[in-house]
Amino acid sequence: MPASITSITEHREATKSATPPLLSIVIPFFNEDEALIDCHARVVAVLDTLHQPCEIIYVDDGSNDGSWSQVIGFTANNHRVRCIQLSRNFGKEAAMTAGMANSAGRAVILLDADLQDPPELIPKMVDEWKRGYDVVNMQRKQRHGESWLKRATAHLFYNVINRLADINIPRNVGDFRLLDRKVVDVINSLPERNRFMKGLLSWPGFNTCMLQFDRDARQAGTTKWNYAKLIHLAFEGITSFSITPLRIATAAGVVTSIISVMMAIVLVSKTLFWGDPVAGYPSLMTVVLLLGGIQLLSIGLMGEYVGRLFIESKQRPNFILMNEQTAEPNTDFNLKQQINNHVKTNQAHNTNFKQG
Repeated sequence: MPASITSITEHREATKSATPPLLSIVIPFFNEDEALIDCHARVVAVLDTLHQPCEIIYVDDGSNDGSWSQVIGFTANNHRVRCIQLSRNFGKEAAMTAGMANSAGRAVILLDADLQDPPELIPKMVDEWKRGYDVVNMQRKQRHGESWLKRATAHLFYNVINRLADINIPRNVGDFRLLDRKVVDVINSLPERNRFMKGLLSWPGFNTCMLQFDRDARQAGTTKWNYAKLIHLAFEGITSFSITPLRIATAAGVVTSIISVMMAIVLVSKTLFWGDPVAGYPSLMTVVLLLGGIQLLSIGLMGEYVGRLFIESKQRPNFILMNEQTAEPNTDFNLKQQINNHVKTNQAHNTNFKQG
């Protein structure tokens, strides 16, 4: 199919159907050919236990290995398998955005292809959703396969961003979570191009619950995240959801100015009234370097925010869809049972909400 750069809203309108599937499992991946076969087998086995049709959406974020050729061959007896290929590597945030924009399920679950988040927990998430919760967050109780440095920096990140941000971002909750359709629609309607998904997924609110689990080590392949990318993601999150750094820079400027005025008064008074010599080169250089450092830091912070405004003003699409293939289910669940379950699920969720 030809490349598509339509908006998120247009993708969402195109995926509406008369009888939507129960779940859309969105699986973004980049060079995961060693893990995808096991991932698909485990996901399909879990979805079959729900006894309702679902859809699995694989989003190829510009892989250059054999990942795409694998997923386009995937099928499921009772579920639709959709494969979306982006034109290049836009990043995981954009890949998740593409998957959510193309989802049709009454609820959406985000899942990594590396199987660190076990698909076997999906039935528990669905049970909480059917009880009336619109968001089911999965909190990592143990993080197997991660170094102490990775765990320490993650802990530091959540401490910092929750102190600075205007919303509460749940600690140790990654992208693995369930979102009701109305929550997904709100997130899809958000216009920003710089999409820090951990924040965007938490921003709408709604009825939320938390389930804890032990996160497994990666089943195959290697992580695509290095510390430089993680630091960049942390800055994206802080600048997306807080202007507190700018206020800190302003406060530092005010405090420095007050101290400078007080020092000037003291030095001038000592020189005029007591004849004490003014301190020489070392003290002057210390003051100049201190002020220069504060100024450069403040300019850098302002540059981060101005850069985000520049990127947003260009209004480029979050992703470009280059190819798409769909494998319809080989067999169908009973249609009457499907409609009855659809009605029961909707009764547990109030769909009368408005957004500004």
